[in-house]
Amino acid sequence: MHRFFVEPVEMAADRFPLPEAIVHQVTRVLRLRDGAQLMLLDGLGEAVTCRLEHGECLVESRGPAGGEPSHHLTVWQALLRGDHLEPVIRHGTEIGISRFQLLVTERCVVRELSSARLVRLRAVAREAAEQSERGAIPVIEAPTPFTEALRVAEAGSVLLFEREAETRLTEITPPPSLFIGPEGGFTAAEVTAAGRAGLAIAGLGPRILRSESVALAAAAAILSRTGDFA
Repeated sequence: MHRFFVEPVEMAADRFPLPEAIVHQVTRVLRLRDGAQLMLLDGLGEAVTCRLEHGECLVESRGPAGGEPSHHLTVWQALLRGDHLEPVIRHGTEIGISRFQLLVTERCVVRELSSARLVRLRAVAREAAEQSERGAIPVIEAPTPFTEALRVAEAGSVLLFEREAETRLTEITPPPSLFIGPEGGFTAAEVTAAGRAGLAIAGLGPRILRSESVALAAAAAILSRTGDFA
């Protein structure tokens, strides 16, 4: 059954027009006809199974969307060069990350994100959530300066530092959020500031991962421990 995220208000009635945003995909790309079933999701956890009938959706059932992890993990991801944020968002969504908060740190080469780029990243998350049968679309927030991020970080948050050898991520209680640096990593001053702000400092092991791989490896490790992955 094909799955699509739509605005909650568009699927509120028992019979409603096919949402405009998916008309082309449903009628022109997939060429679905009367009688075909669709699953529409509001992005907040509700799913509606409906049947196409004369350009409208006839609701057959409503219920929880499913597909969401019990552990809601936020990733504070530093801005990356080029298109390297896209695979982080795409594959992180597939694994089960609930929220991406973009971050500006000292070593970020890219220090701003256009509104068009943010829209694109949100579209990537939506597509990945549909493909991976998520019940909700991960939130993607605009970039925040590192110092401000430390001020609002949740208790129990972890900063991943590639040179940290004493504490491994798997030795810490699964955190609510992770701080991940850019291509050059965090500076020593940033690591010190994070420790003073109450963040735990941990590493992933003796090997250095590419910046776009860290969130995926760390999220998989955390969500596997909470029973939400693998």
